[in-house]
Amino acid sequence: THTTPDRLDCATCPNQSESKYWADLDTCRRPNVSRRLQKHQPSANVNADLKNAIALHQRGQLGEAEPAYRKILQTAPHHFDAQHLLGVLKHQQGRHDEAATLIAAALQQRPNEAVALANYGAVLNALRRFAETVASCDKAIALKPDHPESFNNRGVALKELGRTEEALASYDKAIALRPAYAEAFNNRGIALRELKRTADALVSYDQAIALRPNYAEAYNNRGVALIELKRFDDALTSYATAITLKRSYAEAYNNSGAALYLLKRDDEARACYDRAIAFDAHYADAHWNKAQLTLLQGDFVSGWADYEWRWKIASAAPVHDLPQPLWRGGGEIAGKTILLHSEQGLGDTIQFCRYASLVAERGARVILEVQSPLKRLMADLPGAAQVIATGEPRPHFDFHCPLLSLPLAFGTRLETIPPSCLRAPAASGEWTTIPERRPRVGLVWSGNPAHKRDQDRSILLRAMLPLLDSDATFVSLQKDVRDSDAILLKERSDILDLRDHLGDFADTAALISQLDLVISVDTSVAHLAGALGKPVWLLLNDVPDWRWLLGRDDSPWYPAARLFRQDATCDWGKVIARVHEALREFVASQR
Repeated sequence: THTTPDRLDCATCPNQSESKYWADLDTCRRPNVSRRLQKHQPSANVNADLKNAIALHQRGQLGEAEPAYRKILQTAPHHFDAQHLLGVLKHQQGRHDEAATLIAAALQQRPNEAVALANYGAVLNALRRFAETVASCDKAIALKPDHPESFNNRGVALKELGRTEEALASYDKAIALRPAYAEAFNNRGIALRELKRTADALVSYDQAIALRPNYAEAYNNRGVALIELKRFDDALTSYATAITLKRSYAEAYNNSGAALYLLKRDDEARACYDRAIAFDAHYADAHWNKAQLTLLQGDFVSGWADYEWRWKIASAAPVHDLPQPLWRGGGEIAGKTILLHSEQGLGDTIQFCRYASLVAERGARVILEVQSPLKRLMADLPGAAQVIATGEPRPHFDFHCPLLSLPLAFGTRLETIPPSCLRAPAASGEWTTIPERRPRVGLVWSGNPAHKRDQDRSILLRAMLPLLDSDATFVSLQKDVRDSDAILLKERSDILDLRDHLGDFADTAALISQLDLVISVDTSVAHLAGALGKPVWLLLNDVPDWRWLLGRDDSPWYPAARLFRQDATCDWGKVIARVHEALREFVASQR
């Protein structure tokens, strides 16, 4: 389950904070600005109209302020302040394209107005034009180095551009200029979380809340940090406060659902997702989180349909954004060419490539696009007429379908999951000399460190050492070994390390074909062993990925798999102890 992406302050979400706008509007009441208005406006009436519009705007009466600004623009179409402040108003209403047009027009009149440049940056952030935001804010800072909003808005853009260290420095500068800048503390917390400094992020959120006790968004983001610190009950309390402050806060309901999911309070989690969706019917994160809970519970009828909401999530890669029609099972495809393309991790591609043969049975010519490390492995996959790697030129095709939409296309239920048809290439090289006198057992203890739940899924090699007293030959299937494990692996003469011979997944598959058993955490190699029909023992954390379902020690996706789950203590030692006992029995049965 994924928590919703952090909701930033007014720099990108205008309905969440308004203090920035009032700071900018205050400049219109300063004496030097009033004199400037008199110089540039055609009459005193226009100046009076502007003061009235600003007063309405400051009171939050946007519906009344807008016609007041437009009245000025009817008399003076190029009035800087009316264009600029109407642009701010449209940004607050979520009409960001209109806001950009208005503020850009104002800047045509006065290109060196720092406040307008900063507000233009906020609008560009909302339009996800982050590089332009940085340029606009840099210009504002050059003109007005003591303008904290410019640094805050610049930080938002830098964070979205992946320049998180620079974003943090920009927020720090904003706070140095305005020590009571609650929004900057909130955004600083978001940057710190991105940098894996979660405890520091929590402190920053608390500082934001101390400055503004009714800051619902900071309470929500604080809850996200508490989840990462595994303080789930505290996270629920923080979300509850956010909801008390903002009754229709869909994001906080969604995140409450995520915390409840991790606490295995599934019915309550579903209720929270439903509340989030009730407040925002198009809230993709809540729909997708609900889909994963539904699939985890084995309800494929509802689950696959809701799973399509993943494409609406802001962070989703636009792999489905192709000019050719998207195929989800309807319509005739016989005689047509269809592109089936990977979309998530390597394990997902291995799990769902089985559908290629079903698509081919519909009479279509199948082009399978997979991640480069899988191309050679899947070159002769049944049903695939051609296999290409992601990024390679695509041949002509008439339709396309992401791999994880295929279960929906075929109406897959638990009892109709198609079998895997993946085959291992012929074994060659170093592993053909693995001794055969004892059972040969492959080990995988860690997965992709970039995975959002890596700390829940991966373990240290040291945790697996109790298994090594079994009468078996142990082979490491780790292609990438972390620094924390590399020294120990080098010291262990009882683990055969063949990573230098593992170029891609075809090599790993060939090695697995020579083994009797694979013991693995939840990672792509576990999927590979299962797809090849090799006995695989899967070590699962207490709240596993949806595909492993609940309350069972087998998998309908991989009949040769056996699942070893954590209990509520989340103690890997207990899991390893059960695996150890099962391994002794397995070795004895092989004699």
